[in-house]
Amino acid sequence: MIELLTADTPNGKKITIMLEEINLKYKLTKINIGKDEQFEPNFKKISPFRKIPVIIDHEKNISLFESGAILIYLGEKSKKFYDEDKRILINQWLMGQMSYIGPMLGQHHQFHYYNPGKSEFGEKRYFKISERIYKELDERLSQVKFLAGNDYTIADIATFPWIA
Repeated sequence: MIELLTADTPNGKKITIMLEEINLKYKLTKINIGKDEQFEPNFKKISPFRKIPVIIDHEKNISLFESGAILIYLGEKSKKFYDEDKRILINQWLMGQMSYIGPMLGQHHQFHYYNPGKSEFGEKRYFKISERIYKELDERLSQVKFLAGNDYTIADIATFPWIA
């Protein structure tokens, strides 16, 4: 069984979506990041950067942190949404989400939703970047059905919670 340690964030939602999509039995353990539970010593043992999500595959006695690594692992384990012949393209869009879409939209959310009025520079910068991201995604999806082509993949699962 897979145990998912997570919170209600876009990165946490990615893994819940994947586990539901592959119909894998899992246990959900909520980590209250508002109360700094991710900084507890036992959590640091399985997540050195003290970030959610984390999975523990109790069948193989391993734990994994970082949403992209977890999605790749679950895609390989289930043989779903991570077609071996298309992995280069899938990985490209997955890494784009992890290095660009998520961090930039996360900054936008920080300045516009959680700390509005504290940095005009930050608000303008990340609003402009967010607009560009949505435009780039719209452009891509006008050419293909899903980010990595015509099949639904872990790249789509990773991106959806950030843009929904």
